[in-house]
Amino acid sequence: MTETSAHPPLEALTFQTARGALERGLTALRAGQTVFDLAAVKLSDSSGVAVLLEMQRQARKAGVALSFINLPVSLKSLATLYGVDTLLADSPADLQHH
Repeated sequence: MTETSAHPPLEALTFQTARGALERGLTALRAGQTVFDLAAVKLSDSSGVAVLLEMQRQARKAGVALSFINLPVSLKSLATLYGVDTLLADSPADLQHH
């Protein structure tokens, strides 16, 4: 997720980092961030997909449109495998790259 002064870019969305990544993402969401750039993510697993889905769920619950851009191929592949790729591809910028 994007770099802030308090946090370096997130390089992994895995079982080991999921809890912290979700907390960090939800904090940013509550602060008004609606676009999350995942370009720095180099390693991901199914926990990463779960993190993004939970962020999307919380955003929708709050009535906010959330976008993920620069999704790594590994996350896109897992999302497609699980049939949830359309839930994560809300960003017009991301969709243009297909």
